[in-house]
Amino acid sequence: SQFWLCITTIHMTSNKNIPFSNYQHVLALAFAIQEINKDPHLLPNITLGFHIYEDNLYGSMAQDVSVSLLSSRGKMFPNYKCDTQDNLLSVLGGLSSKISYQMATIFASFFSLSPSSFQLGYRFCDPVLSDKSQFPTFYQIDPQYHLQNAAIVQLLLYFQWNWIGIVVPTSENIEHFLQMLTATLAQNDICIHFVEYIRFRISIFNDLQGNQIDVLWAILNSNAQVVIVSGDATTLQSLIITLSHYEEENHTSSGKVWILTTQWEFSAFGYHYEWGKLKTLHGALSLTVHTNPVPGFKDYLWALNPHEPHGDVFLPSWWEVVFDCEVLKAGLASPDGRKVCTGEENLDTLPPSVFDGKMTGFSYSVYNAAYSVAHALHTAYTWESQQALKRNRKKPCLQMSVKNTLFNNTAGEEVSFSESGMKYAGFDILNWVVFANMTILRQKVGWVDLEAPSAEGFTQCIRCPEDQHPNKNHILCIPKTLNFLSYEDTLGFILVSLALVFSSVTILVLTAFIKHHNTPIVKANNRDLTYILLVSLLLCFLCSFLFIGQPRKLTCLLRQSTFGIIFSTAISSVLAKTLTVVLAFMATKPGNRARKFLGKQLIVILACPLVQTALCASWLTISPPFTNLDFCSVKGEIVMECNEGSTTMFYAVLGYMGFLSLVSFIVAFLARKLPDSFNEATFITFSMLVFCSVWISFLPTYLSTKGKSMVAVEIFSILASAAGLLSCIFLPKCYIIVLRPDLNNRSHLMGKVK
Repeated sequence: SQFWLCITTIHMTSNKNIPFSNYQHVLALAFAIQEINKDPHLLPNITLGFHIYEDNLYGSMAQDVSVSLLSSRGKMFPNYKCDTQDNLLSVLGGLSSKISYQMATIFASFFSLSPSSFQLGYRFCDPVLSDKSQFPTFYQIDPQYHLQNAAIVQLLLYFQWNWIGIVVPTSENIEHFLQMLTATLAQNDICIHFVEYIRFRISIFNDLQGNQIDVLWAILNSNAQVVIVSGDATTLQSLIITLSHYEEENHTSSGKVWILTTQWEFSAFGYHYEWGKLKTLHGALSLTVHTNPVPGFKDYLWALNPHEPHGDVFLPSWWEVVFDCEVLKAGLASPDGRKVCTGEENLDTLPPSVFDGKMTGFSYSVYNAAYSVAHALHTAYTWESQQALKRNRKKPCLQMSVKNTLFNNTAGEEVSFSESGMKYAGFDILNWVVFANMTILRQKVGWVDLEAPSAEGFTQCIRCPEDQHPNKNHILCIPKTLNFLSYEDTLGFILVSLALVFSSVTILVLTAFIKHHNTPIVKANNRDLTYILLVSLLLCFLCSFLFIGQPRKLTCLLRQSTFGIIFSTAISSVLAKTLTVVLAFMATKPGNRARKFLGKQLIVILACPLVQTALCASWLTISPPFTNLDFCSVKGEIVMECNEGSTTMFYAVLGYMGFLSLVSFIVAFLARKLPDSFNEATFITFSMLVFCSVWISFLPTYLSTKGKSMVAVEIFSILASAAGLLSCIFLPKCYIIVLRPDLNNRSHLMGKVK
């Protein structure tokens, strides 16, 4: 089966200076229908479609459209539909009380005879449409005014504003809204200083008219703290232009606090040049229909392509207006030299006043309304309804089904209907920030939950997204800064400088040992082991650069493994040097077999790092490190870090290094009292004592820090432990080689041996 929804009063204009207003409503409806038709459980074997009808600003087309919907295609005979292909399910419209009333008047008698159809529309402040005896098939999808009035009162009471002014458009039903609002204000001891009616009347030169000047002076001459502005965007644009003219001429603002009602449709203003200059609305508060992010909607928007509109006749024209280009067939050039639309233009570059990537309040209502129709149809076509249909041979009663509609939408919120229409429990509160670069930010700063107790329904804060944090006044969410140890940071610069200094010193020591490789002090300490240890220490200093800078996938994979293997090689070299001292001393004893092991110390240098290499290979295979964004550890910052993957393997690598250093320390400590010709063991003992002290203090410090401080602690430990080995083992020898060459002889080294 195929059913159709009709949506009308989507005000679309071809004016090139102002983009199509309310276009997001169309996209929200199309997205909802697409989702519904893809859902195998909601309406199996039933396809929903929709027609969109354009309406002008004055609603003159509403009657013609309404009559055409009740007739066969191409004919104007209401309630005589000779074809069965167009099964009209519901009409969604209009977007103003006047047009909703015109449509409801026509549909009232015909839909009451056809329980399979109904109208979902906006009532605004028209009390007549609430009369079910006259309009039994009309259901409103905007919040009822008494709910909005209660929300406004809560906002005023919260800030203790009790002296206000009101600006409303001139319309037939505005008096009912004012009666409801003033009664609610009076009950809460809030006084009204003035009520001004504004007419939308702007000349082609944007000159101010008499009514607008009167409204302006009433606002400026009033000592009211707050001005409540109600009305749709088309009418209220007149007020904006009036205030903008005043501000430009006098270089000042009105100094009022503005509270804007839910009828403000932000995207309806488009590219209006006054927006960027209008400082009056800076800091304004607006009530909007509560919304939640709808999964998949942004992806749907970003997939739009004017060259493949898929039946959307508005898309190419809208695309041309907002991106200032021309949609042409492939290979054609614009005859007037205009830029040609590629279809890959970025919607992110459009200001929110032109197109908001987030679903607005009214669009959210349209989205929920479409799903409500689908759920009503689903309810009507359950097994019980099918049985009743067979017995009575009547169409399912969708009107009864929509009254009882209750479901959770894809955003996770409950949607339900009552006798009058869609239920609304609360409103979002937005704070307007007007920037000098002609952009406006509307930041959600709170909400009003009318079903909660008064103490809980308004003083609650909105949690900022995880990539943002509140400003000092806790009224805006601002982007968090990135946290990683960069070369530009003072701490990063100091660590880089230390690494370079120690690397340079290591190179100088290695150069000195190579230059004096035939001297007794170099020969006595095993030249090969000395060279291996110095190269290992040089690499230890250089590997600290893997920890500095923005974490990347490759550096995250390499840095801990590289550090572990190089340090294991350095410690193994120290262990081998210690064993050399012990074996050399033991070889001097008669009959001792230790002499045959001399020269075999390279096995230690190869075997010990090999175990560490196996551990690191297992780590990278089982659970390798990866880049990660931590939004919670550091307040106001996003920590860019390398997640170690497996903490067990990380501590296994550190533990193995600790084991090697402990063995080296024990062996060196036991050999420290050997004769003076073999006193390198004493220096090794001190070096391993420094090494172990650094890494023992590393663990608690590392675990107690976050962000770049944690990385800095590990770099400092690397530099300090390597510098300890370098200084304790090699500085005494360098002192003799460079400053006391007279001591660099065999007689001095063997002088005290008895």
